[in-house]
Amino acid sequence: MIVYIIAAVLFILDQIIKFIIQRQMSPGESFPVIEDIFHITYIQNTGAAFGIFRGHNVLFIIISLAALVFILFFSRDILGKTLLPNISRGLILGGIISNLIDRIGIGCVIDFLDFQVWPVFNLADSGISIGAVLLIIQLLKSDK
Repeated sequence: MIVYIIAAVLFILDQIIKFIIQRQMSPGESFPVIEDIFHITYIQNTGAAFGIFRGHNVLFIIISLAALVFILFFSRDILGKTLLPNISRGLILGGIISNLIDRIGIGCVIDFLDFQVWPVFNLADSGISIGAVLLIIQLLKSDK
């Protein structure tokens, strides 16, 4: 159950912020939250994380759907049912669904978190990345 709660919270927060960004800003527009450190920047990303492989939206939809199938149907058996893998799965699931909704609905992913020294990303990307790191930690600690 925790998997779906985490996924839902991440999905809802990410989609609400993306909705506000799209309504209040134009693509490419940016404003500082902390000058020269953190900005909100509206980017439409048709590629993967950090904008690599731009223009391959259909490929990333297929990859996202495959990852969803794995997370929903197979990862529990492989990774177990304890708290850490459940948190990981929830973060990855929420992130994948949110970015997948963007890709299918508008043809790109909305990115907005801009730390000026790193490519612009979003909450869903953060969930996927943190979830993946937690899964790696779990796998390294596992006896399986």
